[in-house]
Amino acid sequence: MEDERYLRRAEVQALTSLSTASIYRMMAEGRFVRPYRIGKQAVRWRYTEIRDWLAQRPHTGGGWL
Repeated sequence: MEDERYLRRAEVQALTSLSTASIYRMMAEGRFVRPYRIGKQAVRWRYTEIRDWLAQRPHTGGGWL
């Protein structure tokens, strides 16, 4: 079993090329991975869930849709 890595929002943005507003809007619409609360004011996303989300996205060659 692979070790799970947890990502900060900035890392998620770098991997997905999405802005903070886009991430939270898509989460509200049910189109993006929800983070895990790890503290009172801190959340993290599982790397494997982001990787799987990216793998399911259609790619046009010019960026993620």
